[in-house]
Amino acid sequence: MGKMQGKVVLITGGAMGMGQSHAHVFASEGAQVVLTDINEAKGRETAAAVKQSSGSALFLRHDVTSASDWRAVVAECVTRFGKVDVLVNNAGVSAHGHFSSHAEQVLRKIMEVNFFAATELTRLALPTLQRGQDPLIVNIGSILGHRGLPHNSEYSASKFALRGWSESIRSELAASGIGVLLVSPGTVDTEFFDHLLTRTDSIPWGKQQGISPEVVARQIVRAMQLRKTEIYPNWRGRLLVVANRWMPKLVERLLSFYK
Repeated sequence: MGKMQGKVVLITGGAMGMGQSHAHVFASEGAQVVLTDINEAKGRETAAAVKQSSGSALFLRHDVTSASDWRAVVAECVTRFGKVDVLVNNAGVSAHGHFSSHAEQVLRKIMEVNFFAATELTRLALPTLQRGQDPLIVNIGSILGHRGLPHNSEYSASKFALRGWSESIRSELAASGIGVLLVSPGTVDTEFFDHLLTRTDSIPWGKQQGISPEVVARQIVRAMQLRKTEIYPNWRGRLLVVANRWMPKLVERLLSFYK
């Protein structure tokens, strides 16, 4: 019996990157995975690969910025399975460059995908989650939700918002039995940086060694078992959070070199 046997897990942005790894790992642990993405071809390919190698998977095309798509996805889960046990708000986008060099639409798009998509899909899914087995909301945040970095202002803002909202609803939902797990990784080794909305300059600190997305997924499974409320899968990211908490002036001084 897998650690997630019998659970229905809905994953946004499940076609590639972390979402793809989540789908494989959760299915291998016995979950019925429902993965959504706007990229239909890649999403169906991922679902087929999960079925072949890991377990059960269903793909639903889903534009996370579309209210009608939110409703359709939740309704389809209820029709097919009668419930959702775990909602993984994973879909995300970013941009690189100075805030002053970007158009207003960049910030609005990032907030739509990274924040509003998660909050409104969750709002629609809450009645269904309440019928679930040990229900849980998993929000994929970032270390940049704890410490903003230059050249990543819009992305940082969206992840700060996601973190604040996660902490707030965790208390609100405690009585209903719905848990909230915030996942705050540092750099993850995926294609995420190949799909930026815009890149007006290069990251001055260069490419960082990322953690495997499969490792992140397995840490999420472990966190579910231990009923944790937040995890930091990447040790470099965790180090930044600790340093910023205890030595904020030093961190600020170091980051000022990357202007």
